[in-house]
Amino acid sequence: MYKSSLALAVALGVLAQQAGAAGFIEDSKLSLSSRTMYFNNDNREAHGNPRPDQRESGQGFKLDYISGFTEGTVGFGVDAQALWGIRLDGGKGYHKGGFFPDDGKGAADQWARFGANAKARFSKTEAHFGSALAPNLPILVSNDGRLLPQTFEGGTIQSKEIDNLTINAGQLTHAMGRASSNRTGLSVAGATAESNKFRYGGLDYKLTPDLTLQYYYSNLEDFYKQHFLGATHVFKIADDQSFKTDLRYFDSSSDGKNGHDSSYNFSNNGGYAKNTGKVDNKTWSAMFTYTLGGHALMLGRQQVGDDGGFVWMGQGSLVNDSGTSEGAGGSSFYLFTDSMINQFARAGENTNFGQYSYDFAGLGVPGLKASVSYLRGDDIRYKSGHGTYNEWERDARVDYTIQQGTFKGLGFSLRQGVYRGSGGSTSEFTKDQDQTRFIVNYTYAFM
Repeated sequence: MYKSSLALAVALGVLAQQAGAAGFIEDSKLSLSSRTMYFNNDNREAHGNPRPDQRESGQGFKLDYISGFTEGTVGFGVDAQALWGIRLDGGKGYHKGGFFPDDGKGAADQWARFGANAKARFSKTEAHFGSALAPNLPILVSNDGRLLPQTFEGGTIQSKEIDNLTINAGQLTHAMGRASSNRTGLSVAGATAESNKFRYGGLDYKLTPDLTLQYYYSNLEDFYKQHFLGATHVFKIADDQSFKTDLRYFDSSSDGKNGHDSSYNFSNNGGYAKNTGKVDNKTWSAMFTYTLGGHALMLGRQQVGDDGGFVWMGQGSLVNDSGTSEGAGGSSFYLFTDSMINQFARAGENTNFGQYSYDFAGLGVPGLKASVSYLRGDDIRYKSGHGTYNEWERDARVDYTIQQGTFKGLGFSLRQGVYRGSGGSTSEFTKDQDQTRFIVNYTYAFM
């Protein structure tokens, strides 16, 4: 179990000196979250003995303590998080790694880790330092797609001193994977080298109550530099009717050893690169959503540049000294096409996508929601640069959360995805898959 000794020392020191201060205890929150998950990934038409499908189920627990702040010009506090994962079923031969830690002999029966953050608040500015950070920003999104969440180690600052302006900045040094008790350095998909410096800074400015503008810059040392521009506008047509526009643009380029040292190269999502292994990409996307009562219809388009695939932070290719995966796989990014199975982020890919969702509260069933989405990517460039291929995915999900009674807050989620690729050799695109997930979530607040 990994511990950030420095973060803990600072946090416990603050706790010992200030525990009696008003606000620290009064504003504290303690909760226990439970997640039970069944995962079934059917690799269509795949061959092998045993067949390379994946069927697994497990139980995750997450205990969160979030303190308030001590009184004074500068307030101090501490957040702590304990995570525990349990294997319920390894799939009877269908365990393929990534869902549970794997020691090279099979799935672990259980795994756990602990993290803590020390924090300080001055006026409308907060700083957090520790090993339980979970950013949700355009340039980095913490993944929570399995039993336990991905977390990061480092320091972050958020300031809201100026009206309508939020400033975010930070530096991260390590990541803790969703199926691991250990920490790793930071990397990108397909790279075997690690970096210990991810710096970022950005602005969210609410120009009007309906229009928000964003700019972010990030740098994963020796891998890439990335600029992000975003704009979100919500036009209210009536009390139960609106039209939302969401525009996003990324410009990513090489940094340091990337493109010069092969271990720091980017895999370009298994696709084409103008300069092999070198980050060189521009990606834009636009999404438009019309909402009427419980109905929501979303349509959009995304274009990935021709010179190389989109790049984001991901540690899935890292292994330990014995050559075994660290369980660090699983990452998210801030594009509309980050879907259940595929990403639609390869060089040259033009993706059209849409989604329809409905909230059944209007029919007298609050807590019940359903959606179906479809994405199709065309003009994907082969590694050779000669010819293109295409791919599509269809996802559906139904979510229900009990609204009252003894089991209030108990949630159920059923998700099903279908992915297909065509146009040439399957070695360059994701193999055809049918995937099903069933998830049960519950959070109990002690205080």
